[in-house]
Amino acid sequence: MGEVMEMTEVLQSVSDLPVQDPPGEEFSAADLRWVKYASSEHHCDDVALIPYDRMEAFISGECNNPEYPTRFHIERGRKRERGTLKEVRSDDYLLYRMYWCSFGPENYGEGGTILPSRRYRLNTRNRAARPQSMRGCTCHFAIKRLYARPSLALIIYHERRHVNKSGFVCHGPLDRDAIGPGARKVPYVGSEIQQQTMSLIYLGVPEENILQTHIEGIQRYCGSDAKVDSLASQYVHKLGMIIKRSTHELDLDDQASIRMWVDRNKKSVFFHQDSTETDAFVLGIQTEWQLQQMIRFGHQNILASHSSFGVSKLKYPLHTILVFDSRQQALPVAWVITRSVTKHDTSRWMKALTSRIHSVDSNWRIGGFIIDDPTSELDPIRNVFSCPILFSLWHIRRTWLKNIIKKCSNTEVQREIFTQLGKFMYSIWSEKNPMDVLEQLFQDFVDQTTFIQYFKSFWVPKLGKNLRDVD
Repeated sequence: MGEVMEMTEVLQSVSDLPVQDPPGEEFSAADLRWVKYASSEHHCDDVALIPYDRMEAFISGECNNPEYPTRFHIERGRKRERGTLKEVRSDDYLLYRMYWCSFGPENYGEGGTILPSRRYRLNTRNRAARPQSMRGCTCHFAIKRLYARPSLALIIYHERRHVNKSGFVCHGPLDRDAIGPGARKVPYVGSEIQQQTMSLIYLGVPEENILQTHIEGIQRYCGSDAKVDSLASQYVHKLGMIIKRSTHELDLDDQASIRMWVDRNKKSVFFHQDSTETDAFVLGIQTEWQLQQMIRFGHQNILASHSSFGVSKLKYPLHTILVFDSRQQALPVAWVITRSVTKHDTSRWMKALTSRIHSVDSNWRIGGFIIDDPTSELDPIRNVFSCPILFSLWHIRRTWLKNIIKKCSNTEVQREIFTQLGKFMYSIWSEKNPMDVLEQLFQDFVDQTTFIQYFKSFWVPKLGKNLRDVD
C-alpha cells in the first residue's frame, strides 16, 4: 500500500485536503497520498479525497491487490437527504459505507473466535469468501460522499493491513495458512496454480505428472512437507474427479450444445466457427492463465503445435499450442478443435489468437514455430507469425517410417532407405551438402518408384527452396 505522508500536524478539516484522481481504469491505495486526519478527539485515521465517480475504480483496485487478492463487502451503511442538517461540518456525509475485507471480520479458522451476533443485518450479497473461509482479517475502510461537496468522496482507511487481531497476515500468497475450514492445515492454492492444474487435467496429462507440477507450485508458498504433499494429492485427485464427472452435453443437438458452452465460457473462447455447408467447425480455447503464459514464455521464443493428441479417441482432432518455460518444459497455452487444415480456416483462428495476445501486449512476437504435422499448411504460419518454420524431427522420422513400410515391401530395402534418410537429415547440420545425399538416395532406390514419387511430390517442396529443383 501507499506510504503514509508524514506531517507535523494532524489535519482538522477535510476542506484542506487536495483532490486526487489517479489515471487508469482502476487504482488502489498505493496510488494515493495519505494524510492523517482527526475524525474525533480520540481517533486519527489515514484519509484521501477523490472524485465520487471514481469510488468503484478505487474499490476494484483494492480488490486486485496481488499480495492480498480479495473483495470488499459492505459491512454497514447509512445515508441522509439533502436539507436534513442545519449545521454542516466538512466531513458530514450524504452517503456513508464501511467496506470490510471479505476474509473478515469473523475468524472461522483453527483457534479463531466467532464475533458476537450483531444487532443489524449484514449485507452478504457481495461476500467474496464463504463463512468457512473467513480468517479474521481486520482490513477495512469507509467512504463518505460529502454533504457539502457531493461530487467528492472521502476515503477513511481504519486498518490498511490484511492481518488478524494478533497482527499476522491471514490470507493471500504471503499467508501459509490461507484458505478454508481447518485452513492452518491446508496448503495455499492460488488461482494461477488452480488454473494450471485444471488446464493439465483437461489436456489429459497423467495424474502423477499433474501432481508433481501442482506440488512444485504450492511449495513456493508452503515449503516441502509430507502433509502438504498428501493434501495436494487429494486435491488433484478430487479436482480430476469433479472435471471428469461434469456434464458437457448441454443439449441433445451437438451444435446447440456447443453454442451453449461457448456462450457460458466466453472468456476462455478466442475463436468459434459453426459447421455449415461451406465452413468447417473450429473451436479455439484459451484460459486466462494460458494467455498469461503464452505472453510470458512465447515472446521472442519458440511456439510449437502438437496435433496428434486425441485423434484416435475424439471425433475431432485436438491441436495443442505449446510454449516452453524457463526449464524448457512444454506448457499448453491454447487448444484448437477442428478437422479442417485449409489455409482459410487456419489463418482465421491463428489471426484471432494473435489478436487476443496483441490486445494485451502489442509488441509480442515469436522467434519460430515448430509443427509436427507434415500436412499442415505453411503459408498461414508465415503470414500471421512472420517467423521461421521448423519441423519436429521425431514426427518427421515417424512419418517417413510409416510410408516406407507402406510403400516398400522388402524389409531390407525399408531399412536401407530409412538409414539414408537419417543421413540426409543430419547432413543439414553438417558440412555435407544435403542435396548430394538426397540425390544419392534417389539414384540408389530408383526402382522404388512409389516411395520416390511420394517423397518428391510431398516432401521436397516442404524441405526448402534449395530442394525444389530436384527431379
